[in-house]
Amino acid sequence: MKIIDLTLTLQPGMRGVEFETKYTVERDGWNARTLHLYSHCGTHLDAPLHFEASEQTIDQIPLDRCIGKAWVVDLSDLPPKTPIEVSHLGDIAERLQPGDALLLRTLWSRHVDDAQYYRDHFQPISPDLARWMVQHHVRMVGVEPPSVADVNDLAAVTLVHQILLGGDVIIVEGLTNLDAIPGPSCTFAALPLKIHGGDGAPCRAFAMVDDE
Repeated sequence: MKIIDLTLTLQPGMRGVEFETKYTVERDGWNARTLHLYSHCGTHLDAPLHFEASEQTIDQIPLDRCIGKAWVVDLSDLPPKTPIEVSHLGDIAERLQPGDALLLRTLWSRHVDDAQYYRDHFQPISPDLARWMVQHHVRMVGVEPPSVADVNDLAAVTLVHQILLGGDVIIVEGLTNLDAIPGPSCTFAALPLKIHGGDGAPCRAFAMVDDE
């Protein structure tokens, strides 16, 4: 079994991330920092409370829903800002079973160091695709951009989040390294911090594949 890390490294300069030195070995005998983290920074999970699709908070999401089979959809040739539609799923739309997850590989994480472009020009999930995922009982959808829909269009970003979260589809945003997954499917896990009443939380996301 090979484990592939799909998580962005949280670091100073990233949107919503600040580190503060609290203790040092020289002064206090050990090193420790205070972390100031936006609940949707880096690689993270959205809770339904995020857009009030329901009252469910991040600490109430069962961990067994955060791990399972996933299909990798290759969208690496999709131009910026092009909505992702059902037709883009190809034959995976026929192979997917209820309870499977979808990972949308756009290679968008390569733009993470250009914060404005990364945030403003990614390929959003269309409302039609969001509804299709709910109808086909997709358990979880993972994307590389910081959101599943255009963050500069409140109506659109609200609609897509409410469709997915209201339809019991877990949203994982800010993935990276999806191109390292060798086949069309894997076991995917995204395990969020257990934050009381949380609307979302950073997570450690990874894929598990058989050794070649």
